Amino acid sequence: MAVFVYFCGMKLVVDSGSTKATWIWMRQGKDDVKVDSVGINPVRDDKETIERIVEGVAATLGCYEAVVPMGEPMGAAASGELQVFFYGAGCVAPYTEVVRDVLERVFKGAQVCVESDLLGAARALFGVKEGIACILGTGSNSCYYDGEKIVGNVSPLGWILGDEGSGAVLGRTLVGDLLKGQLGEDLKEAFFERFQLTQTDIIDRVYRQPLANRFLASLVPFLVEHREDAGIHALLVSAFRSFFRRNVAAYNRSDLPVSFVGGIAGQFECELREAAESEGFNVGEIERQPIVGMVAYHR
Repeated sequence: MAVFVYFCGMKLVVDSGSTKATWIWMRQGKDDVKVDSVGINPVRDDKETIERIVEGVAATLGCYEAVVPMGEPMGAAASGELQVFFYGAGCVAPYTEVVRDVLERVFKGAQVCVESDLLGAARALFGVKEGIACILGTGSNSCYYDGEKIVGNVSPLGWILGDEGSGAVLGRTLVGDLLKGQLGEDLKEAFFERFQLTQTDIIDRVYRQPLANRFLASLVPFLVEHREDAGIHALLVSAFRSFFRRNVAAYNRSDLPVSFVGGIAGQFECELREAAESEGFNVGEIERQPIVGMVAYHR
């Protein structure tokens, strides 16, 4: 049986990527509760899929708070109002509505706010201060944040037309340089041995199989393992310089700190800071998991 979960004056903060979502329940007078789930992306997922994920989280959280079966009155279980703050990949108009509808149905009586993962990153990094907030993960994105809202955003355009500095583009550049002989035979042989791939396999995965961006991003560990190689170092710094030139520079605010969330930013902090300095920017905070800052913002 589907359930509604009722809470008394509590907050639920959610950081959802396309692959994974983290849910933090901020409970008055009690420890926070953390639940991980499959990620929700309303551009990709239909309503039934989103409902199944959210109901699964609600059932898990029911172990900690009062649960009322669907259709039954709240009775004494609820006093005060639950606030839900959902930050997610693909959460832009008109796709936010389906996420909001599901959350309002499952968490009956809750006040629900659904925003983009980019605004979530900005609030996590800067709180109520001004700055340039960036995401560097499988994809990339950036914005100018005025301390309350996003007031400027250079479209990332995805891994084929943009996404500079992202895991997908780093993987694409690595493969292209290796196959074109730009990084030497030793690295090329090490790459093929590391992933048990042939050139034909790579062409098939990129041009014929789905989710080529995820495949390319999955090759990033090779860059981590060989980051001391001069050619790999140059590849990384060049990719991040491109991110600053084609995205951050457009805001014309070199006076502001540029802060990052995402696994790529966390893994390559040294190269990222080197690239920023070369382009005349100052890198502030780098946080792999923005949920910590999101919770602090809503505390």
